[in-house]
Amino acid sequence: MRSSSVLEIIAFRLGAQDFCIRTTSVREIRGWAPSMPVPNAPHYMLGVMNLRGTVIPTVDLAQRLGMAPAQRSDRSAIIVVEAGVTVLGLLVDHVTDMLSVPVEEVQPVPAVFSSFDSRYCDGIITHANGMICFINVERLFETDVIPQAA
Repeated sequence: MRSSSVLEIIAFRLGAQDFCIRTTSVREIRGWAPSMPVPNAPHYMLGVMNLRGTVIPTVDLAQRLGMAPAQRSDRSAIIVVEAGVTVLGLLVDHVTDMLSVPVEEVQPVPAVFSSFDSRYCDGIITHANGMICFINVERLFETDVIPQAA
């Protein structure tokens, strides 16, 4: 019998789409709270927030991915993540699940659009309720100016 590697992920919604990230990137999940705006920040940066005495940038993840801005509601959440050496908060519509997924179930992103930038997506996970885009948080923010803006 062969043992397979398992990914531990946290799934969330942005608009009508499901996304996920590795739980090892997640520090904590918080309820939505307004951020203090930062002048001349990228359009997807909401501002900064105080996380137990540490100021961290907060980002509208939907806008960072090129989608319409997240709609803030009672179910909105801030997922505090580590992206390389940077800690930041990601605004999502709501967290849906924590899952354990065999690595072999992660399928590559189909190359159907020449303009699609798949470097931020490690693959697609299919499950009973649909499909989940597996986001690579480190690559998503590796070239950003967020650490300097905060």
